[in-house]
Amino acid sequence: MTETNRSPLAPAYFPDLPPIAGVDLRVSRARYKTWDRCDLTFATLVEGTIVAGVLTQSKCPSPEVEWCRKALTLGSARALVVNAGNSNAFTGNRGRAAVEAIAARTAGYLGCQPSDVFVASTGVIGVPLPIDKAEAGLDAAFVATPCGWREAAETIGTTDTYPKGATTSAIVDGRRVTLVGIIKGSGMIAPDMATMLGFIFTDAAVDPGFLQAALADANTPSFSCITVDGDTSTSDTVLAFASGAAGNAPMTDSDSDGADAFRAALAELCHKLAMLVVRDGEGATKLIEIVVTGADSNRSAHRIAMSIANSPLVKTAIAGGDANWGRVVMAVGKAGEPADRDKLAIRFGDTQVARDGLAIEEYDEDPVAAHLAGDEVEIGVDLGLGNGRATVWTCDLTHGYISINADYRS
Repeated sequence: MTETNRSPLAPAYFPDLPPIAGVDLRVSRARYKTWDRCDLTFATLVEGTIVAGVLTQSKCPSPEVEWCRKALTLGSARALVVNAGNSNAFTGNRGRAAVEAIAARTAGYLGCQPSDVFVASTGVIGVPLPIDKAEAGLDAAFVATPCGWREAAETIGTTDTYPKGATTSAIVDGRRVTLVGIIKGSGMIAPDMATMLGFIFTDAAVDPGFLQAALADANTPSFSCITVDGDTSTSDTVLAFASGAAGNAPMTDSDSDGADAFRAALAELCHKLAMLVVRDGEGATKLIEIVVTGADSNRSAHRIAMSIANSPLVKTAIAGGDANWGRVVMAVGKAGEPADRDKLAIRFGDTQVARDGLAIEEYDEDPVAAHLAGDEVEIGVDLGLGNGRATVWTCDLTHGYISINADYRS
């Protein structure tokens, strides 16, 4: 984590996150890279903890993703191990052996099944995770002093410039249940079902099927609506663990007492975490919200919004404070979705700059310039075709992104 170059969009402080009963956190140094910092996070989970997850749809997933995908079908968890500095992706049998060794060593320590151990890794692609370092890191974590959320959030980071965490709560069955999440992500952010590495913990009692459905629903308007650079990771993983320690009657479906409140709290938490990631986009200086309305469908609106958000030309224009709405038109047109040039309307902030396929003559550029000078920018597009709408978030594209990624492996 490179917090010395903290993003200008970072929150002022790391929030005060409450403990979650049934969750114990420790960190250690496996020394996957030459950095002088902790790079292995180990969370133990009380017996009876259930788990849900959403994972990358990349066709070249890491062995960790494949392991988690299989383990999720069983619905139970006793531990989470997160490695930073090495993604272990595209490493063949050696990568799979590393995941199996981590799960086996952790299961032996806890006296559980290897399938109860969830593993995630992030960092350089194509380098097998060293089993000896992983096992040494685990042994150190087993005897380490328990730590707090901030230490865990710092340890899972790579090019992140600040630790990311958030919390929400809900009243379920007359009891307050708490949700806490930590996440890492700064580059290679273009989610497809899930994004970055994100871990959510709650003391709520829920059935696996209900938690899986709630997480999938929460993912759609949050993690799957942000992008930094248009690149989907091989390792994207979001896992949710529920210890049941709050003592509420288990939520089994949407008709359960407190189910709506829990779903809302989970959705709010996912949104908070997603915004923390896009605010830390590599080299970012501006957060950009793109609102598309009047599309043929919600799906179409989302695809158009992502086309705008992933356009280097749009993102560099915003970085330079240039209200180049022609680049927005270009991004709408290339999305491959229904659009009518002569019905298109575009605004920056509250100022309409184009309508009915034409620039608005003599619109006042001063409020537009003032809006683009801020660190939060909104672009609005109305296609005038239907009721479809979507909102996505991205950041500007600066030379900082090039500097970070040109030197990433060194």
